[in-house]
Amino acid sequence: MKRLFILAAAALFLCGTANAQEALWSRTAITSPEVNQDGTVTFRYFAPKAMSVQVTGDCIAVRGTNAEGKEVTLNRANMKEGKGGIWEYTTEVLEPELYKYNFIVDGLTTVDPSNVYVNRDVASVFNIFIVSKEKGDKGWLYQANDVPHGNVSKVWYDSPTLKMKRRMTVYTPAGYVGGKDKYPVMYLLHGAGGDEEAWPTLGRAAQIMDNLIATGKAKPMIVVMTNGYPAIPAAPGEWQAGMYKPGMSGTPGGQPVASMQESFPDVVNYIDKNYRTIAKKSGRAICGLSMGGGHTFMISKEYPTMFDYIGLFSAAANLHKTEMRDGRRVNLEEYDPQTEAQLAALFAAKPKLYWIGIGETDFLYNGNKEIRGYFDSKGYPYEYYESPEGHIWRNWRIYLSVFAQKLF
Repeated sequence: MKRLFILAAAALFLCGTANAQEALWSRTAITSPEVNQDGTVTFRYFAPKAMSVQVTGDCIAVRGTNAEGKEVTLNRANMKEGKGGIWEYTTEVLEPELYKYNFIVDGLTTVDPSNVYVNRDVASVFNIFIVSKEKGDKGWLYQANDVPHGNVSKVWYDSPTLKMKRRMTVYTPAGYVGGKDKYPVMYLLHGAGGDEEAWPTLGRAAQIMDNLIATGKAKPMIVVMTNGYPAIPAAPGEWQAGMYKPGMSGTPGGQPVASMQESFPDVVNYIDKNYRTIAKKSGRAICGLSMGGGHTFMISKEYPTMFDYIGLFSAAANLHKTEMRDGRRVNLEEYDPQTEAQLAALFAAKPKLYWIGIGETDFLYNGNKEIRGYFDSKGYPYEYYESPEGHIWRNWRIYLSVFAQKLF
């Protein structure tokens, strides 16, 4: 009986292996995307029964008309069916950059089955590829090159303020493991709907830091990427709530027992205790995008002697008093006196750098302009960086690259 059981199990295993091999080898051989020598990129998709196939993403820019009939630039292009049911589209010449895209097959959005490189942004999934033309361009900066690599760890830490164990991502530079030197720390915060996996994946933080450090453009540093939702311990699928659908509100957490800024010293204390850090103001930087920029704004003014370097990336920051109206928090006309007092204390402590970056079409542009105007009226020193386009990862990767070179 035992022998028969073993033979049956072996047969099932071989059958499963054969099915897996069949699935692997029976696919139509397609290269997609293909980065061509002239800088264009060709996409291919096998769909012999499809009526229409389109490619959409930030790598597509074609002239067309919108729903109102106005001529605009569209990020969607029609692919052309060729031999064997393979649809194809070739872009214009693309500049060095990390790009994302999806296919739309008969109205259904899907990823490219020929490209295994996939990222998640909140609840959206898309493929990525990188275009690089020479060492030092943006594509080169965002890819893994033949340079010394740091380590990236997923770390659980205790937050007494929030009364829970929480997860964060920690990058340590090449040379940290096995060494004795102490390092400065940059705390890097994500935006709404993100988590501790946003900057390592969408932001290419480890690749950027490896390449900047290897070329001598940035000092070796530890980078700490936290989860910005104080009611949620970790990224979706990484804690007891299971594999829920992510959302912009950070669902499914309840009401936190404390705010992000109130709990942030727990993060700093853990890092200083468990890593070889330069545990003082001159050895700490904090920065973040969108919601994380708002957190940076609040944390830095809450603890004016904790950080010497502060970076707001398209920050959702606010100077005004607020109140709840019809379930929504709205700004009042007057500035919040507590915020004004905290900012005065922060700049009295003379931070070495207060850096503000934003895109020229960002929906938060006017709010950041108001903050800059307020700083100007008070004589608070800051550096300003304005880029094209809006509230997108393409800008935030640039801001990290620029800001990191100015630290320590």
